[in-house]
Amino acid sequence: MIIRLAIFAVFSLFFGSVSGNLALAGGDAGKGQDLFHTCAACHQIGNGARNDVGPVLNNIIGRRAASRDGFVYSRAMKEKGADGLVWTEQTLDAYLANPRNYVRGTRMAYAGLHDDVAREDLIAFLKTLKFDGPAETKILK
Repeated sequence: MIIRLAIFAVFSLFFGSVSGNLALAGGDAGKGQDLFHTCAACHQIGNGARNDVGPVLNNIIGRRAASRDGFVYSRAMKEKGADGLVWTEQTLDAYLANPRNYVRGTRMAYAGLHDDVAREDLIAFLKTLKFDGPAETKILK
């Protein structure tokens, strides 16, 4: 019985981590752009975007947490950035699922996006925001 439980645990860990990584393999950036309108209550994107209630989200993928110049971050977010937190697909996925749990003490008021597919779509859209944003992207606010 113990051997069966051990085998089950190993398979669960392996397949659970594989499926978690596969979940971020895609995403529909068009659907993510539609979802971003909720984010636009606090964040700007695109050419000429400025920090607002939340920081500009251009170039978020690959950026260290709390590193956008001119934005006043919470102490908790600054500490995460100083500790080396970089926004990847995986870290954004975890943060967007439950911001206050991922960075305890964050000022982000959003409760979290609990739909896995919707998060994948939103992250796919955020990945398109290179440099100052795609040329066709207008500031969304």
